[in-house]
Amino acid sequence: MSSRRPSSSSSSSRMSKPSDDEIKELISKLQPLLPQLHHTRNAPVSASSILEETCSYIRRLHREVEDLSQRISQLLDSADISDVDEELIRRLLQH
Repeated sequence: MSSRRPSSSSSSSRMSKPSDDEIKELISKLQPLLPQLHHTRNAPVSASSILEETCSYIRRLHREVEDLSQRISQLLDSADISDVDEELIRRLLQH
């Protein structure tokens, strides 16, 4: 008795591959969300540039979140609040 697992090709064949038009549409939806490319809305920008800028923007946002989290932690450590209030604030910030 051999247990057969579906091969990666058979499991991926069940998922439909997005069409070129769907990919273009998704990329065009990304462009206005990116501050660096928002002003170039009417100018042609390559899909690779949009994807690269998307990755860079997400990395910048992650760094900003980490910096802000660290600053909030420092403020909480120096603030005169009860342990219960501090725990409540930390839980709210995690969501």
